[in-house]
Amino acid sequence: MSIMRSLIVGAVLAGCLAGPAYAQRQQQQEKTGLQIEDEQKKKDAEVIDKQYKATLERVKKNTNTTENRPADPWQNMRGPSDSNTKR
Repeated sequence: MSIMRSLIVGAVLAGCLAGPAYAQRQQQQEKTGLQIEDEQKKKDAEVIDKQYKATLERVKKNTNTTENRPADPWQNMRGPSDSNTKR
């Protein structure tokens, strides 16, 4: 009778230990709505980041082809005889 009791106790303990491990494995395979939403947000952020970097590269190419001197917004407002020494 003691052998049968020890086998039953062993089976119950094995079931208790194996149950949570099996349950955790199933949870990892199935994704919740929040996990799917987070993954979608990460993908969207990566796409936006790629677009941003592409735009920066395009702007760099355009600015490198033009003159690299500072812009003077008042250049059309000054007369031909304005100079810095008269001020």
